[in-house]
Amino acid sequence: MEKATFAAGCFWHVQKVFDQLDGVESTRVGYTGGEVPNPTYEQVCQGDTGHAEAIEVLFDPKKISYASLLDVFWTMHDPTTLNRQGPDIGRQYRSAIFTHSAAQREVAEHSMRDARGRFEAPIVTEITSVSNFYEAEAYHQKYFEKKGLA
Repeated sequence: MEKATFAAGCFWHVQKVFDQLDGVESTRVGYTGGEVPNPTYEQVCQGDTGHAEAIEVLFDPKKISYASLLDVFWTMHDPTTLNRQGPDIGRQYRSAIFTHSAAQREVAEHSMRDARGRFEAPIVTEITSVSNFYEAEAYHQKYFEKKGLA
């Protein structure tokens, strides 16, 4: 199994999309990319922690490649809007790829170069090494499923 970590706006939607992919063994939503240890949802929403709402994906590379996960990432959100996805505004909703290895960074950079042709505006997605991932509160995990939402 390998891990991938992405930020693409509100993590509820992102989790729902990745959970539907064959080869994704599990997901969990949380916070990463900031300076505050063990942040709460309320702290992250205030925008003072530097963290993004993110998803950690545990996947089987024999069933789905990291490049395929990136293809889905580019289609699930607008990577050309800085610190915003739909009605959600703030750095915590930024577009980011948090890599777990040099190989992932290389694939992510290549994928971003390829994705540029799909968008009229420049891509503002950050690619950076993953830092501590802090799992979000239990009520955020599988939120759409818990609420019976599509």
